[in-house]
Amino acid sequence: MKKIGQFLLAAGFLGGAFATSLDVQEVDWTVFAIAAAAALVGLIIVKRAASAAARSDTVLELNRGELRESIQNIVRDLRELNGGALKHGSQLRDKIDLELRTDLRRFADARESMVHLFGLQAYADIMSSFAAGERYINRVWSASADGYDDEAGAYLKKAAARFAEAETLLSRAAQGTV
Repeated sequence: MKKIGQFLLAAGFLGGAFATSLDVQEVDWTVFAIAAAAALVGLIIVKRAASAAARSDTVLELNRGELRESIQNIVRDLRELNGGALKHGSQLRDKIDLELRTDLRRFADARESMVHLFGLQAYADIMSSFAAGERYINRVWSASADGYDDEAGAYLKKAAARFAEAETLLSRAAQGTV
C-alpha cells in the first residue's frame, strides 16, 4: 500500500508540474486539480502506512528495548566519566563522540514509540529531561574544545543528572507508575 501511495504522490507532483508547463500564459486547472488530488491521496496513504508501521507490536517492542538499553548506556558512561579520572580535552570529546553519540542517536531514533507505549505526557516528561541532558553534553563538548575544562566538568555532572532523571521517568512509564 505504501508503494501505491508513493507512486500517487510522485505522479501527482509530476502531473502538477506538467499541467503548469503546458502553456506559458494559462494553467489547465482541471489537469492540475486532478494531479493535486492524486498527490494528496498518495500523501494520506503514505502517512497511514507509516503510522501503522510505527504502531506495530514488533516495532514497539524493538524500540522499547532500544530506549531502555540506550538510556542505561548513557547513564553508565556518564557515571564512569564523572566517577573516575575526569578526562579533559580531546579525550573527553573522543569519549563523547565514540560512545555517547551512538546511544544518543539510538534513543532519539526510537523516541516516537514512547507516545504509543506510554502516552503523550510521559513522552513529554522523558524527552524534556533527555533534551536538556543532550544540550549539556553538547555544552561539555564545546567547553572541552575551547579549553574550559572546569565548565566541561560542571556540565558533565548536570548532564548525568538529567539523563538519570530521564532513565527514572522511562522506568516509571514502563512500569505504569508515571
